[in-house]
Amino acid sequence: MATLLTQMRRLTALSIHQVANFLVWYLDCYSMTVQKLPAEASGEISVIKHDKMGSVFGATSGTRVFGPTSTADDVLAGIDLQSKRILVTGVSAGLGVETARSLAAHGAQVVGTARDLKKAEAATALVRRESAAKGGSFEIVELDLANLKSVRHCSDHLLERGEPFDVVIVNAGVMATPFGRTVDGFETQFGTNHLGHFVLVNRIASLIPASGRLVNLSSAGHRFSNVDLEDPNFERTPYEPFVAYGRSKTANILFTVAFDKRHRDRGVRAAAVHPGAVQTELGRHLDPSVVRKMVEHMNQQLVADGKAPSRRKTIPQGAATSVWTAVVAPADEIGGYYCENCHVGKVVPDDVPITASSEGVRGYALDPTNAEELWKKSEELVGESF
Repeated sequence: MATLLTQMRRLTALSIHQVANFLVWYLDCYSMTVQKLPAEASGEISVIKHDKMGSVFGATSGTRVFGPTSTADDVLAGIDLQSKRILVTGVSAGLGVETARSLAAHGAQVVGTARDLKKAEAATALVRRESAAKGGSFEIVELDLANLKSVRHCSDHLLERGEPFDVVIVNAGVMATPFGRTVDGFETQFGTNHLGHFVLVNRIASLIPASGRLVNLSSAGHRFSNVDLEDPNFERTPYEPFVAYGRSKTANILFTVAFDKRHRDRGVRAAAVHPGAVQTELGRHLDPSVVRKMVEHMNQQLVADGKAPSRRKTIPQGAATSVWTAVVAPADEIGGYYCENCHVGKVVPDDVPITASSEGVRGYALDPTNAEELWKKSEELVGESF
């Protein structure tokens, strides 16, 4: 087991603000699906489907205001999604399960993806029950984002079916892994969190109709680092797990910016989302006791400064911004932007410190030139042009 000293030594190369922000980012990221990375994926697409269409709801959220304590059910109260089809990646745990549940419970036809179908089937029992009882439908499709062969099989399967998706929610991801590579040789976090979704979404983009939306789950962890397009796979740069995570989360936002630019003229908008510091399972790559001690230390400093201790969100609260961005917020207000706590986040200049409890997005993550350069590099890496 790692000791507090060992873990702190791993962070000594980072600034004091980065170390503080790490605490919230670390807790936040495990709201997402954590994938184990197999050596290879099967060549067939497996589908688990549960269907029952029922009664319709009938209202909208109107102009109600939501915030950090709002839940997914709060945001969707009174909304009828019966005619909507929504794709959610990463429905094996955490936010992915809650996002799928809340949408299906309001009548949406939800397609979830997962690498481990058995785990996802067990995790989504409530999703199936609520979708059946409240007029929605739910199914699971196999997808391993760390293997482009699997990504292409999944996208081909969806294209062959030809059924549109009113919303695509890119939720799955990994966080702070030891140095490793995907099946295709990419650094694990960049390859899984960004490149896997880059290929999937672009290959099925034709299935997103006018007025459709793409929601990319990013993180406040993007503040750790801009992308490094000269060395995206840490071939020359010393590997630091949280810097690699930051690069991948910045890439999620930049992909949003570039995708929105390419598709907004046909009525499709894209937005990035930070779910918040969500109270879920702790990460498997850090000693939980270390994290507790670090959080305690941070909260002592906050109290000494006259501020309230940092609080994590529940999973339903963490899913709120995803569904708000997907089906509630006006498209023109969120298109091409970064959202948090059910509103569009403000840009914070690079030279302005951001504390562990403050909001904001770094300008480099929304820079259109940066976004275009990442798009070009991503196409080069995956060997496809979109």
